[in-house]
Parts: sequence; structure tokens; C-alpha cells
Amino acid sequence: MLVQSDFFTDTDGEPVAVDNADGTSRVLLVCEHASRRLPQRYGDLGLSQEALASHIAWDPGALGLAQQMSQGLDATLIHQRFSRLIYDCNRPPESPAAMRDVSEIFRVPGNENLSDAERAQRTAALYRPFHQRIGQAIDSRRERGLETVLVTIHSFTPVYFGTERKVEIGILHDRDARLADAMLQLAARGSDYRVERNEPYGPADGVTHTLDVHAIEAGLLNVMIEVRNDLIQNEAGQRVVAGFLTGLLRDSLDGIQR
Repeated sequence: MLVQSDFFTDTDGEPVAVDNADGTSRVLLVCEHASRRLPQRYGDLGLSQEALASHIAWDPGALGLAQQMSQGLDATLIHQRFSRLIYDCNRPPESPAAMRDVSEIFRVPGNENLSDAERAQRTAALYRPFHQRIGQAIDSRRERGLETVLVTIHSFTPVYFGTERKVEIGILHDRDARLADAMLQLAARGSDYRVERNEPYGPADGVTHTLDVHAIEAGLLNVMIEVRNDLIQNEAGQRVVAGFLTGLLRDSLDGIQR
């Protein structure tokens, strides 16, 4: 049965997808900005195809990367099936960034002057099922005596408002830096990538919401990974970066355990 059946059509399907639900890894992968798809009821939100294909609608390459990591780690992956233009699931309902009417250089006509009722409907149809599914997965793992390490996967643009970004991989954390510290220490010993802490975004930008809701208060190891999207624009690139990140995660977790 569809969540919010008056919101989604049969063609739309469910708002949340789960890959490798029986994965054995202690890592639980999450990809909040996996899709640029819009529910049928919204048409194109008044945007051009260029805008709908751009970073404002999704994180290009992030889902493919996350799926490669899911395979490499044998980890469960939970991802959103609709564009962040409708609701950004890495933002709380009260955040202006949850449903932006301007994103980077683009006006989003279909998001202008949203009523409280419309905002509430989007929250109920997209945000709540997504975070409920993550919470259920963590609860189920706990009941089975399984540890959970929450890792969220994102991508970012090589150029932002005309400024070139030199960083290639960002290791992001909020007030719990245990896993991020271990990963950054290992990466500093020698890496083919430029890896930096809390770049190109950090907790002050409001990007650690999923970590905060599901991991930080519960004391679970957690990290957010940002990859420059020119590195993961095709399957070959995704495979290479996934191999690096999978090894970095494994070795870092082993070091924390010891």
C-alpha cells in the first residue's frame, strides 16, 4: 500500500527504497538525495530540463556510488526515490531549506508561496516515511544484537557560484567526530584524493540532520561523505571511488574497534 495514497500515483510508487535489506555489514548506508524524479502531481515545478538535471534536484552519482559501496561492504542501503526539490530529507520540517523556492541560481516556481497545508502534506508523504524507515532499520538491528554505523552518501559540484572547489572528498561530522577522525587520519597517510574535514559543507550549514536524528543522540558511530561529482559521473568512476571509501571505512572501523 502506498504511503499517502492521495499524494502518490501508482506510477510514482513508494517514496523510500531499500537495497540489500539483509546485508551483514554493521554499516547502514543512507542516500537522501538519490533521485531527481518528481511525483506526477508536480509536473516540472516550472523548471527547465537543465535545472531538473542539475545538482539542485539531486546529488548526481551519489546513488550509484552508494550502491557500489553497498555491494562492497554487504551493507543495507536506504535511499529517497524523489527529488529534494519536493522535500530535502536531510532537513527538518521547520527548515527553510526543506522546500526551497530558490536553489543556487534557479527560482523554483512550484515551491513559491507554499501554504502550511502543502508543506505539511509534503512532510507527511516524503520526510516522515524516509526517516521512519531509517529508524525502523536501526531498531530492528538493535533487537537482533547488531551494531549500526550510520554513513550518509552525497555529492557536490566542482564549481559553486563561480568558485572552483579543490577538495575531492569531504568527511563530515557534527559533535561526534570519532569515525571522521579515524578516516581522516588514515587518508592523511596517503591517498590519491584530496580529502578534507567538513568540506565543502559542515554542520553550520545544516547538513548533518540525518546523523543528528538517528545516530548522535543514540551514540552510534556516524559520518557523512561528500564526493565531488565529476569523480563519480559514470559507473567506472563510482566503482573506483567506492573501492577507496569502502577500504577507508573498513580500516577506520577496525582501528576504532581495536
